[in-house]
Order: sequence, then C-alpha cells, then structure tokens
Amino acid sequence: MVLKVLKGRDGVPCLTSISNIGEMRHKSALPGMGEILYLRRKRSNMIFVLNKNKEPLAPCHPAVARKLLKEGKAVIHKQFPFTIRLKEQKEQDDQPEYRLKIDPGSKHTGLAILTRERVVWTAQLHHRINIKSNMDDRRNLRRNRRNRKTRYRAARFNNRKRSSNWMPPSLQSRVQNIESWVNRLMKLCPLTHISYENVKFDTQLMQNPEITGILYQQGELQGYEVREYLLEK
Repeated sequence: MVLKVLKGRDGVPCLTSISNIGEMRHKSALPGMGEILYLRRKRSNMIFVLNKNKEPLAPCHPAVARKLLKEGKAVIHKQFPFTIRLKEQKEQDDQPEYRLKIDPGSKHTGLAILTRERVVWTAQLHHRINIKSNMDDRRNLRRNRRNRKTRYRAARFNNRKRSSNWMPPSLQSRVQNIESWVNRLMKLCPLTHISYENVKFDTQLMQNPEITGILYQQGELQGYEVREYLLEK
C-alpha cells in the first residue's frame, strides 16, 4: 500500500477531504512498522506543529497550516503524519493536556489523541498477519539448503534457549509496532497522558456467577467427545 494524499493549496495534503474518500493508507518505509490507516470521520485530523527547536506545540487546523505555509512562516517537517515546523521561536505556556488512547487488537490497533473530550487525531494501525507463515517458509528453506550443502551437521535442537521475557514473534511485532508509533507521536504532540485498553472477559462467570475453582473445568463438553457433542447439538 502507498499513502494516497490529495494535494491541496501550496502542496499541503488536503486532510479535510478524508471524509469524502473514506480512508487513507500509509505503509511505513521502515521494516516491521506496520501499516497506518486514517479512519473515516466527519472532521479532519489536526496538523501537528513543531517550534524552531523541533519541540511539539499544540496541533492546529489544516486551514491554519495552509496559511502559515503560504505566508512563509512555516515549512513542511514531515509528510506523514503531516507536520509543519515554525521558522520563528514560539513557546506555549498554557498548553492543554493531550491524551493518547490505544485500543489494541490482534489485526488492528486504534489510535486517538484527545484534549478535553475533543478528538484531535485518529488512525488505525494494521499489524502484520503473515509472520508465522514467513518464519515457516524460512525454516523450510534453510533446512533444504543445509541438506543440499552440508554432508553432516550435528543436531542442535537441544541447545536453543529462550530468554525469560520471550514473546511469540507475532505478539512481539504488535507490541513493537504500537511502541514505535507511540514514540513517534510523542515527538509530534505534547502528550501528557496515555490510556491503554486491556480488557479480559470471563464468559463462564457471566453465564454462572457462582462458578469457582474446579467448576471451570466442568463445562458443557465434560463427558463428551467433540464430534459426539457437535452431532448431538
């Protein structure tokens, strides 16, 4: 995927038209960074602003950004997320508090920046879902190459150790993608709070409020074979 940018006046991406085209995608140039997707919403995303020393200021409206660029008071610092940098030194003493909210998922992660219950910036991060298959393909290719090139190779399956903080590669990729985008947004917006949604549901407890201990192992499938249970159901 590539970033579909609608050019507006003075070369500024016309983010106000996101509600018309539905969505905008951007695949990061860095490996393993995932793919970002602007959500469809009625209001456009605000433009990130940096001062002369590349310190984050309060985001501004796209119309204000176009005016600053047209008058020569700012330059384009980053195309995605679109960020401008002021040429004159400017500091804000009374900056509002900005909160980054993260809604993680196995395939998609929602990102939103809010201030006083007003949404400033939203995006959706698309995670890689082919890590397991790619690692299987790599393992098979290496095994075949060793069989072709090596006459004898001692067994090494028993000398592999995992660190104490090991995570599955697919989960590690999602965590690193979220961490990378959080660090990137912290450099573009004066974030003061970060909220991370971590919800767990106990479906058995919802069906039976008095369930405890070993009763969790005595569900509907107790005494059944899976095939027998499905045919009877």
